[in-house]
Amino acid sequence: MPSVFSSKMRFRNLSEAEILALAISSEEDDGRIYRNLAAKVQTEYPSTAAIFIDMAEEEDTHRQRLIEMFQARFGSDIPLIRRSHVAGFYDRKPEWLTSQLPISRMREIVAEMEFESRSFYEKAAARVTDAETRRLLGDLAAAEAGHEHRAGELAETHLTEEALGEENLQAHRQFILTWVQPGLAGLMDGSVSTLAPIFAAAFATGDTWNTFLVGLAASVGAGISMGFTEAASDDGAISGRGSPLKRGIASGVMTTLGGLGHALPYLIPDFWTATIIAVIVVFIELWSIAWIQNRFMETPFWRAAMQVVLGGGLVLAAGILIGSG
Repeated sequence: MPSVFSSKMRFRNLSEAEILALAISSEEDDGRIYRNLAAKVQTEYPSTAAIFIDMAEEEDTHRQRLIEMFQARFGSDIPLIRRSHVAGFYDRKPEWLTSQLPISRMREIVAEMEFESRSFYEKAAARVTDAETRRLLGDLAAAEAGHEHRAGELAETHLTEEALGEENLQAHRQFILTWVQPGLAGLMDGSVSTLAPIFAAAFATGDTWNTFLVGLAASVGAGISMGFTEAASDDGAISGRGSPLKRGIASGVMTTLGGLGHALPYLIPDFWTATIIAVIVVFIELWSIAWIQNRFMETPFWRAAMQVVLGGGLVLAAGILIGSG
């Protein structure tokens, strides 16, 4: 029966046949989700993919038991009732979103799915009166509760210490390729390429507000350009660098932030106060870039410092000289 304020049904109003139908469709959905996740990670994380396949097979077993119970009690005509048809009922995260998450988060979501399924079966068992149906739902609740232990067994089977180490290394590598490299390139470009126009405008005009506008325009323009360039340069299919959308966002956002860092001080009306703060921000940005290169790209710190700080200092000096002339 639909609720008064919504076209969705309320769980407390479902008949026993509808509860079984909902359980069947839920098991079908979960089995499909596990298989899709397995297909998504098969190449890079084969051990985790094996776990997801085993979980999908268990969901198939549950679905078959539910179908047999429904046929025995209500016949072969199973109504299609999904989670989205029931008001207040838990729903799964969109598969496109789940498949984009880090592998560790995928494993956590699988555990959350099993917890939600257990909760559903416990509530469903409390609602039915038929002894056999109640026993089946109770058994499935116990099975879902035991899936955490089962997941541990599957992990021991498929996720050996060596396999887990390889998968974690692959996840770290993917994070570097997809987020850190494009973001670092954007931060370097935004921090360095905007120095000359911002400080040239500052020393040419002596006007802090117009200097801020120049810096804002340069930062946003550079961010858009870098974002589109990164996204269009490589679809990631061959290089394995990951989603071009993610890389484009990382590069574009960090480029804009890199330029805004030393443009924002020019919101201060006093020219020399704003300029001194901007110069301090510049050197903080440049040393931060050197640290990121050392931390994530394993570039020797002093080499990174010489490249970034020296290069940025020369660009800064060029901007000041051009503006002063």
